[in-house]
Amino acid sequence: MKNPRNSATKRGFTLMELMVAMAITTIIVTVLVSITSIALDTWNRSRSELRASRQAKSMIDTMARDFESLVIRRGNTNQWLSAIDSPATVGKSIESTNASEFIFFTAVTDRYNGQVGVSGTDMGGDVSCVAYKLDYRDPIDTGGGSTDFQTFVMNRLLINPDVTFDKLLGKDDLSSAFTNYNTKLSDPENFICENVFQFSVTFNVQVTQVTGTTSKVVNVPVTIGKKDAENSTKRFKISGLGIDCDVSAGSVTTAELASGRITSVDIAMTVVSDFGIDQLGKRTFVAANGKSADEVKSDFLAKNSYEYTKTVQIPSM
Repeated sequence: MKNPRNSATKRGFTLMELMVAMAITTIIVTVLVSITSIALDTWNRSRSELRASRQAKSMIDTMARDFESLVIRRGNTNQWLSAIDSPATVGKSIESTNASEFIFFTAVTDRYNGQVGVSGTDMGGDVSCVAYKLDYRDPIDTGGGSTDFQTFVMNRLLINPDVTFDKLLGKDDLSSAFTNYNTKLSDPENFICENVFQFSVTFNVQVTQVTGTTSKVVNVPVTIGKKDAENSTKRFKISGLGIDCDVSAGSVTTAELASGRITSVDIAMTVVSDFGIDQLGKRTFVAANGKSADEVKSDFLAKNSYEYTKTVQIPSM
């Protein structure tokens, strides 16, 4: 005679119960994978943004200090600042939209390798020449031949006051006088930060217009190199005689702009993530989903880059 209790004890799961359990397990695993994927994506993006922020801070803070100590003297023919739109192509799959070159005089405190006041090192000068240039290369390859780790590299070269006084001060063409130092500008020790896709500098010029017995002040922003900016120019130079650029903004003439003074400088830059830089070196952008190749490039940059800006007040010139 069979024992009913033993029969019930040995009874297993039915097929329907197994299917329900598998469905519930699949849903739970899917949700967990989805949450994990979202968390990893958020973490990676936050990490990329943090690194980009550090790169931007390194460059913008350095350039801001140099502009805050900008040195310009009136009443002479000497050139004190030269900013020109770079004629060379910077980039690979995507070219930088703005890679202007800057050379100007400044009284920064990191002259003499930061050893200001140290006997035997500090020669007593207080005006240095500084230059900025954006390039596309391996930031640590001294030979310049490596292509495996190329990226957009921002370099800064600071010329000590004694050399500045002997070789660069008192010139009426600063770019030509600086030619002998252009190769040093790309040396690895002058590296500031990487992954800077483009940077633009806008000089805010205050112009006083006089009509008869009345006068009014007009503020004119002049951006170096950036094609889509209002009042864009390929050159912006300052000498002891005034501002030299090819911009006339509305009612402000080129002659009136020449007699204006710079009140502030807006520094803007775009930093691309490490993933974006890696893809820029490998990927070929083609038209897709009804978008042109240029639109695909723009969408890619918008997704993998970050924008940073800073306004710097300039001492009276």
